[in-house]
Amino acid sequence: MDRIILHCDMDSFFASVELLDYPELRDKPVAVCGNPENRHGIILAKNTPAKKFKVRTAETVWQALKKCPDLILLPPHHEKYKEYSIKINEIYQRFTDMVEPFSIDESWLDVTASQNLFGTGKEIADTIRETIRTELGLTVSIGVSYNKIFAKMGSDYNKPDGTTVISRDNYKDILWPMDIRDMFFVGSATADKLNRTGIRTIGDLACSSRSMLTSLLGKHGGMLYDYANGCDDSPVRLFSEREKIKSVGNGTTFSRDLVGINDIKTAVTSLADTVASRLRKYQMKCYGVKVDIKDPSFKVISRQKQLTAPTNLEEDIFRASVEIIESSWNMKDPIRLLTITGINLCGEDEDVQLSLFDTENRNSEKGEKMERAMDDIRKKFGDTSITFGRILKNDIGLQDKKK
Repeated sequence: MDRIILHCDMDSFFASVELLDYPELRDKPVAVCGNPENRHGIILAKNTPAKKFKVRTAETVWQALKKCPDLILLPPHHEKYKEYSIKINEIYQRFTDMVEPFSIDESWLDVTASQNLFGTGKEIADTIRETIRTELGLTVSIGVSYNKIFAKMGSDYNKPDGTTVISRDNYKDILWPMDIRDMFFVGSATADKLNRTGIRTIGDLACSSRSMLTSLLGKHGGMLYDYANGCDDSPVRLFSEREKIKSVGNGTTFSRDLVGINDIKTAVTSLADTVASRLRKYQMKCYGVKVDIKDPSFKVISRQKQLTAPTNLEEDIFRASVEIIESSWNMKDPIRLLTITGINLCGEDEDVQLSLFDTENRNSEKGEKMERAMDDIRKKFGDTSITFGRILKNDIGLQDKKK
């Protein structure tokens, strides 16, 4: 018996979440983007009216405004998107425990064993759509198929707020006429290679030679051939078995280039604070710190440092990050972007063997009490309620959290 797989893809997720607070803008072209004044001017999401003007994700704000001068721009709120993502996946788990998130707004569900309780795959998909619309005010498009790849392609087929069933009987009629660029896992470079061999549709791909595709694209070519012909038996993982967090990081492009140690310490204070607070939220610590540095010509270097003891405190991550930068960067050279990442993670309660003589990296009890007190204040009064003094009144584009 075939499996029944759903792929649920939220419609214009970031934009839709933002519009919950601005219902009067629903019928107007709206995009979520970074702040152009802080050099974050990239379109992150757009709603359906904006799509009619061919506004695209990842293009610059000025490009989008050329296409749609009346485009309304809203700033992103990533914590809010994470909250809604959790709520959405909780709804999915009412129907099955086999829920595999693919991104913040996409998940696969295996509902094969759920049909006796909730009906056919299409009926389950329609019930999920109605539940999300009623409880959260958002819409989701869902593909229903016998494998993950076709379910994923089905969720893109009838947007927004649609259910598409792709079966063994109809997949050739639905998918094969589509442009090869619409095939899952086919990027622009791969599409160009395929076009040069005369493969322009998914049907062309499915009916070509597997050995030729393997010769042209390696293992990826054979995989695409299988996918186009509906050969995919990859399982949907249990929600409880989703991959553990492997790293926790934060980076930003500054409103002006950093120059000198004072600028760098101000930036590192903010980034290390965010990384540390996220680690504590996830009840994890890091055994290492990685720093990525981008200069104004977009050249990037990446350096890391192992710690003698795991930590989730700002003071430790700050110290390690500054040491990395001072040892690997000419302090007279400008910095456009910094990213700080906690790596080699372990559980917060994991036993750690420490040397009796190791005091430099031993977590400070006083510092831990202070930072956890900051967590409590932020939880009660908001993320912007308290920060480090070094960040106040900065001119590099960091949010001044002290109101």
